[in-house]
Amino acid sequence: MIKFITNKFWFNFIFLLSAVVSYNLSSGQDTGILDYVVVRDITFKGNKITRERIIQRELLFKKSDTIPTPDLEEKLQQSQKNLMNTSLFNFVTVEATPVEGMQNQVDINIDFLERWYIWPVPLLEFADRNFNEWLKKKDWTRLNYGMFLTWNNFRGRREKLVVFTRLGYDQKYQLGYQIPYVNRKQTIGLGFAGGFSQNHEIPYNSYDNKEVYYKDENQQVRREVYAYSELYYRKGIHNKHWLKLIYNDLEVDDSITIKNSNYMFGTGNRNQYLTFYYQFRSDFRDYTQYPLKGYYFDVELDKKGLGAISSSKVNSMFVKANYRKYFHLKGKFFWASGFTAKVSPFWQQPYYYIRGLGYGREFVRGYEYYVIDAQHYGVLKNNLKFELVSQRVQEFKFIPSDKFNKLYYAFYLNVFADFGYGFDNRNNVYNPLSNQLLPGYGIGLDFVTYYDFVFRLEYSFNKMGESGFFIHFMPSI
Repeated sequence: MIKFITNKFWFNFIFLLSAVVSYNLSSGQDTGILDYVVVRDITFKGNKITRERIIQRELLFKKSDTIPTPDLEEKLQQSQKNLMNTSLFNFVTVEATPVEGMQNQVDINIDFLERWYIWPVPLLEFADRNFNEWLKKKDWTRLNYGMFLTWNNFRGRREKLVVFTRLGYDQKYQLGYQIPYVNRKQTIGLGFAGGFSQNHEIPYNSYDNKEVYYKDENQQVRREVYAYSELYYRKGIHNKHWLKLIYNDLEVDDSITIKNSNYMFGTGNRNQYLTFYYQFRSDFRDYTQYPLKGYYFDVELDKKGLGAISSSKVNSMFVKANYRKYFHLKGKFFWASGFTAKVSPFWQQPYYYIRGLGYGREFVRGYEYYVIDAQHYGVLKNNLKFELVSQRVQEFKFIPSDKFNKLYYAFYLNVFADFGYGFDNRNNVYNPLSNQLLPGYGIGLDFVTYYDFVFRLEYSFNKMGESGFFIHFMPSI
């Protein structure tokens, strides 16, 4: 979200052009506009931890490149955006300066302010689907606590180490490690993780489009062991392939399967299975944290039950696709639209393996209190934004660390209209919001700042005439 610095560049570039013109005049040669430049050198400043090869991976130029003059500014701007989208830096400044006495040559200087990478912080989160659901109940026993250690940019190579310990209402323990590049060309990455989770209370069905819970204070009613390995392939800048192989061992208390015989596969209370997951992602957004221009597309395939575990009867699959487009209309006005669709080829899927509308970011605004456990669904979201406070930088000199004392922020007003539809043939008799169009609309205020933090306050309406304030912590589209 940092604007590219061009004033000094163009001042120096004009100076270079005039120097070339003067030289040609004095030597009797024809004058003309400089049509290319050569990158003589690239220098980095401020990357105290990040390795230079990780930075170079995101640049659209290298030493000795010959770049057409009309393309130079665009390459510098896009390289700056690529570096910001790594989430390794709070600020990135890219400047090109002509080399004195050297015709057609420029030096490119890149200045960084790195983020704080090690976050051993206490964990306090809500056990419900979203913050608004918890706020409606105001049940302080439904809190999770523990310790969450994330070490981003481990060893300066953009690796990620995660140690997760969650106690309280929902317990979870996980150890994970991601290596973004394992080959010399920096195109292939790997990841590994494993963990264990258990719960005293879980939803076992939905009724009237609300989750129905079962709770046992004396014992855990759900236990799951899981492990996975993943592979990434990213040849260029914008496109990425992600493959994942997951092992799950899920066991629930007998009371769950008695209350809902269609909770999981088979007649018992345990499912062991392998999952194959694949995603292709094409990301041409200006800034992934809070995009205003560009587009994003992904398609994913999830197949649970590969037949490798003989005791497993799990057989579930879905295909899901997302497309989001962002426009700068005029002045301070921006538009964004996003469409998500999911299809599950196998109709008879147990409750545990169905995730319809109302989970994660797949929901229609105005329906935050509801779930639509649909086998297939589609969601269209639309936003008209007005830049209320353009991006500004605030310095807090009393904070000694430069990783926190320089803050950028912006505010956006927005008007939105969403539409969703969930197809459900499993339990639609008891969930009236399925199999019908769900419109939602309202107004909101977005606050965006560093460390990828987004805070949204929205007032929404739904088709039942209900309205209310809702709080979210991710971009709407």
